Amino acid sequence: MKIFIIILFFIFTSYSSDFANDSLMTKVERKYGTFAKNRFVALNKLLNKLEKSDIKSKLEKVNDFFNSVPYASDKSIYGTNDYWATPYELLSRDKADCEDYAIAKFLMLKELGVPTSKMFLSYVRLTGSGEAHMVLTYFETPSTDPLVLDNIRRMIFPASERKDLKPIYNFNPNILNNGTRTSAHRKWDVLLKNFRENKI
Repeated sequence: MKIFIIILFFIFTSYSSDFANDSLMTKVERKYGTFAKNRFVALNKLLNKLEKSDIKSKLEKVNDFFNSVPYASDKSIYGTNDYWATPYELLSRDKADCEDYAIAKFLMLKELGVPTSKMFLSYVRLTGSGEAHMVLTYFETPSTDPLVLDNIRRMIFPASERKDLKPIYNFNPNILNNGTRTSAHRKWDVLLKNFRENKI
């Protein structure tokens, strides 16, 4: 009976996700402080809570979580004009640019079991300014109007309602472009290497 209770305690108190283990959070706390560690704890709890939720809830809650991170340019954070940060780096620094938001949402939704075949890192242009931007798009089916998860307009809207965005192209790291790997694939490879190495 005692063993059974211990097992139940472990099941209901442990996190279903391997996003951030104790070793990583200790490393984060030493380098960036307690508030940074607490961001990792909060995301672990959210992933655990959403594990059995429907797709709509997963999209909304993950979108909300990362949109609470303040925006900053790659230049100000990393000293370079174009850097794809891992979710670990984003949460450690509590800063992100548009690519970082989209990437973090993609990887966390993947962690929650959302099929990666339905998600794209979408390059768009902001109408009026002509500025390049990245969002995460979710296609329930290949022919449906995708949902846009964006850090500028915080609520999720179908793409047809985002008149302020002009699509350029969609990138999915698991899909080759005419059988070839693009520069985006190479950036993704570096990102995944950093992610696997727990770079913060």
